[in-house]
Amino acid sequence: MKNKVLTLLVISILSVLTVNGQNNVKKSNPVGTWKFEAPYAPEGYGSGTISIGIEKEKHTTTMSFTGNDYKIPGEKVSVTNDSILFSVYVEGQDVKVVLKIEDETKMSGKAVYSEGEVPLTLTKEVAVNK
Repeated sequence: MKNKVLTLLVISILSVLTVNGQNNVKKSNPVGTWKFEAPYAPEGYGSGTISIGIEKEKHTTTMSFTGNDYKIPGEKVSVTNDSILFSVYVEGQDVKVVLKIEDETKMSGKAVYSEGEVPLTLTKEVAVNK
């Protein structure tokens, strides 16, 4: 009888420790419009928006630069945990964009192209209900 109680007690303690030890990772939703700043980018490419959506159960991206209405579609879009990767074709160059979700309204990352890397900071545009 004493062994059963001891065994039950040990199992209970291990169960509580296991449940508490699990990481409560909150998966952020990247879908929406994000305003980006890239102060070290070439002139004309220092700011704009990146739109992230879902179409046919796959993530999509488009990128546009301030002062230009053209939206560049992202290719090879990959969203894994807190990372977003995609490529855009700008002025004859394949630019790889790597982003990390920091919280619900902030992301950071870089754009990598033939001349180097450009750091990016993104802030989610919040829709205003009228």
